[in-house]
Amino acid sequence: MSEYALLPAVEIETAPSPNAAVIFLHGLGDDGHGWSDMVPALRLPSGAAVRYVFPHAPEMPVTINGGYVMPAWYDLYDADFGARADLAGVRMSQSHLEHLVARERQRGVAASRIVVGGFSQGGAVALYAGLRHAERLAGIVALSTYLVDPQSLSAEASAANKRTPIFIGHGTQDEVVRFEWGRSSAKLLEDAGFPVEWHDYAMPHSAVLEELEDLGKFIARVLA
Repeated sequence: MSEYALLPAVEIETAPSPNAAVIFLHGLGDDGHGWSDMVPALRLPSGAAVRYVFPHAPEMPVTINGGYVMPAWYDLYDADFGARADLAGVRMSQSHLEHLVARERQRGVAASRIVVGGFSQGGAVALYAGLRHAERLAGIVALSTYLVDPQSLSAEASAANKRTPIFIGHGTQDEVVRFEWGRSSAKLLEDAGFPVEWHDYAMPHSAVLEELEDLGKFIARVLA
């Protein structure tokens, strides 16, 4: 994959010569800095040599926000769950994420040592891309998000990631990506045979320390 297509990103390495990577996509209107502060809260074992990559989404007009230009992984057309996502935009961001995974492979990190994840819009892209990635990944993380284009999953899902652990966390008070959207997305994946680890928290559309600690345990386990 060509270097020019790589998105700028915040990178944090916990030790020299990392042998694992976590690529995490922020939510709508945010940037990579917004989630880079979570690294200490994950409390990974002291010996873990992990590179965290927090890319910045491109800026684009967002229909649901009156066409205002902001960092976004795809356009949002409507507040209705079934009609929200611009699928072409999701696929463009899937390509951006694939480029970032390919760079970690070029840096010597095996695909099976790479976790892809994100929050809200970023989580939707991570789920979409991770389930379709050709090589086995270490894990997929989806926080406060939902499954985009579920009707295509059975035809497009990668056999390599059929057993890849998936961490899904959602706030019971979320009024942006409603709790039932997250829960129904998780159930759809569970019913399709994917190994989902579901967590819910008494929070709005955000993250709490308990969630980050649970996520840290998940990452430590899939990278063990």
